[in-house]
Amino acid sequence: MNINFDKLGNGLVPAIIQDAETSKVLMLGFMNQEAFEKTEKEGKVTFFSRTKNRLWTKGEESGNFLNVVSISVDCDDDTLLIKVNPVGPVCHKGTDTCWDEKNEKNPVMFLSFLQDFIDKRKEEMPEGSYTTSLFQKGSRKITQKVGEEAVETIIGAMANDDENFLYEGADLLYHLIVLLTHKGYRIEDLAKELMKRHK
Repeated sequence: MNINFDKLGNGLVPAIIQDAETSKVLMLGFMNQEAFEKTEKEGKVTFFSRTKNRLWTKGEESGNFLNVVSISVDCDDDTLLIKVNPVGPVCHKGTDTCWDEKNEKNPVMFLSFLQDFIDKRKEEMPEGSYTTSLFQKGSRKITQKVGEEAVETIIGAMANDDENFLYEGADLLYHLIVLLTHKGYRIEDLAKELMKRHK
């Protein structure tokens, strides 16, 4: 990774810190080469503190570390984007971000994670996995399960049994993602179709 630490004239580059799961921007700090190398080596974000005039690992006092997931540099080689898994609030004022925003996981984002998980199941086909067994049985079994879960979802809704309705609806969505994967698609393809209709 080629980083131009000389461009700003002070040996520092901005480092944008983003939550790897929520995509929320958490804070902005600065790194010199030593801070960058320490961050890479230890897997915890270390900045160069301009006020303390020294290296500063975020969380060294509070325990609210920023565990590195990935590091990338921008097109001009002078700004870093660091995706992290934060431990606790990020701001020294006790808020989730330095802009006083909530950093909460959007449950809808889990669908992409689930899609990736099902893709991996299809690729690896581990023994003893229910998802593997569906892929092995093919289209007929998978579509049958989608139909069964759709009927059970309807029954839960018609009976005003909200707990069962949500449970069976989750089963329906899971089996639909398996069917999409079997057919070479992803849940995002349905989202794209809905976006297209929304326009």
